[in-house]
Amino acid sequence: MVLSRLKAFYDFWYDFIVGDDWRVAIGVVAALAITWGISGSSFPAWWLVPAAVVLLLPYSLWRAVRTS
Repeated sequence: MVLSRLKAFYDFWYDFIVGDDWRVAIGVVAALAITWGISGSSFPAWWLVPAAVVLLLPYSLWRAVRTS
């Protein structure tokens, strides 16, 4: 019973975070990690995540349209 609940918990979070495209999830994680890495320097890092969204959203849409 506990294992089935843990599996359901894992399945929910995997589906919520990764969803349909694991490439976009990796891109978001990479953008967050690079932003975190840059944040310790004097270089402004706030723009990196919006830039990643600007790049990843059309990529995701292109892949969705291409496969359907």
